[in-house]
This record gives sequence, structure tokens and C-alpha cells, in this order.
Amino acid sequence: MVRVDPHRHWQRLGFLAVLLLPLSLLFRLVVALRCSLYRVRLLRSRRATRPVIVVGNITVGGSGKTPLVIWLSDWLVGQGYSPGIVARGYGGQASSYPQQVRPDGDPAIAGDEAVLLAQRTGRPVCVGPDRPAAIDALLRHTDCDVVISDDGLQHYAMDRDLEIAVIDGERRLGNGLLLPAGPLREPRSRLKKVDFVVCNGDPRRGEYGMRLRQPRVSPLSDPQQTGDIERFRGKRVRAVAGIGNPARFFDMLRRQGIHVVEQPFPDHHAYTVADFDFDQPLPILMTEKDAVKCRRLTVTDAWVVRVEAELDEPFVHRLTQVTQTLLS
Repeated sequence: MVRVDPHRHWQRLGFLAVLLLPLSLLFRLVVALRCSLYRVRLLRSRRATRPVIVVGNITVGGSGKTPLVIWLSDWLVGQGYSPGIVARGYGGQASSYPQQVRPDGDPAIAGDEAVLLAQRTGRPVCVGPDRPAAIDALLRHTDCDVVISDDGLQHYAMDRDLEIAVIDGERRLGNGLLLPAGPLREPRSRLKKVDFVVCNGDPRRGEYGMRLRQPRVSPLSDPQQTGDIERFRGKRVRAVAGIGNPARFFDMLRRQGIHVVEQPFPDHHAYTVADFDFDQPLPILMTEKDAVKCRRLTVTDAWVVRVEAELDEPFVHRLTQVTQTLLS
């Protein structure tokens, strides 16, 4: 069975997009109606007792949001604050919510991204589909003085003090249509209402730039042991990625001079040992999000590619000004 990649179709106004356009228009109407209900207060947003910063996007698929959340958490700590993080917990199958997430938590329960955030930031993380309830639980059990919401631009039941939208610099907004004819969750005009638009790549006018630093690698079995990715330069590897935009990961490896055999999986894929039963033995490189689910498996010669975000100085300067007012 051939697996259709919707992102490829969403990059152009082709036959499939035109065919789905009536559903896209209907989706747009529903989005507009929902926003109007919040605007006239027939639907209510819940205000948290601490400031809330939302990092999200208006497109489906990976845009670089998680590296920015990690950067923002570390930056706030450096400014003397005590951030906590809330997330949906996609891929998790917890029996009840909200769920507090530990760095050694089970991604099958809490979700892969949430466990990764807990590991990388060392900050409290709480997940749940009801974002205001997750915030309440986070603040009730921790001493956090500011909340970062990983995703949540469209969660209007959660009131917020600051919005940061992330755009993929390569795919950007695709064909500009809403789901299912295009990749947009909301119209592109939504970007005019956020406080910051961050482009993961080369920014355009009105956007701030974010880039990923030279990646590091560590053995899947020993995340504390890190080394330079140059060890794989000129070599042939099998690249595993179960993320929203696997192509970005594959292209990043190729820019390092690595010969890539692509092995994409669906976003939030639940890995098993059978997924790594390849005919040809090659070193395996995978994303950090995949690694949190694979460390419990026996996978030999597997390496984790670790990336860190780097934000343009104008963004840091403006963020400093805004947060000094917001968090004072």
C-alpha cells in the first residue's frame, strides 16, 4: 500500500487541493465561528494565576517548535525565572489527566515530546488535553512563576499573555489553504495577531530568525556521552525519523556530508524492535523525539542527533523588553 504524504500535496495548488477546497472552506467557517464565540464571550477563556507564554504554529507538521520551547525555558531560567511547561501529550495513552511528567517517564503514557522536554529542560512538565487544567495542576504542585505552553495557539480556552508563532522556513505556509486542502489550522492573518513570528530558517520581513546549531550525537544507550557529528561525515547511515517533517532531519544530515538512507515513520510512531529489523546493517541516526521511545528497545549501533536552537539577537532583545514588563 502506497502511503500518501499530505505535506507534498499541501505545497501546491494541485488537483487534490482543488478537490478538497469545499471542505477547506467549511473548516474556515468553523474556525471563524469558534473565534467569534470567544470574542463575544459566549465561550470563556480561563485565566491562570501566572503569566502564560504560548509557543505554537498555524500549520500542521513540524516547524521547529520544540527546540524553541527548550531554548525559551533555558533562557527564562537564565533570567532568574522558574518556568514550567504544559503540553498536550500527543502519543500518550494516560488513563487520566492532567499528568505530571518526569524525565524518566514512559512516553507511551505522557507522550514523546513531553518526556523529551522534561529531559532537556529539567523543568516541571504537565500534560493534558484540557490545557487550563494542566496549567492549574502544574502551578498547584510546583513553584513555577511562568508557564510555557508547547503548542496551543488554537487552544482559546487557555488565556495567554504572550504568543510566539513558529514557521518552517522551507515549507512556510504551503499553498496557503486551510485543512484539509492545505496545511493551515487557521488563516494566515492569524500571524498578525501574535507577538512574535519566528522563522526556523531564513526570516522574511517582520519575522525573527531561528537556526539550529551544529548538531551533536550520543549513543542511544548512553545519552550523557556526546560527540561531534563529523564522525559520520562521508559515511552511509540509516536515518530514522518519526516526526512531523522527516525531510528536514534528513536534509540536515546531508548538509553534514552524510550519505542518508531515509527511514521515515508517522509522527509520534510507537516503535518496536521489529521496526529496526533492516536487511542491511548500517549505523542508525535518529531524532531526540524518537530516542525517548527507543531507549527501552535493544537497538545496536544507534545514535541520537541532538540539536539546539539559536535565536537572532533582535528577538532576544525584544523578548527581554517584553518579559521584563510581563513578569515584573
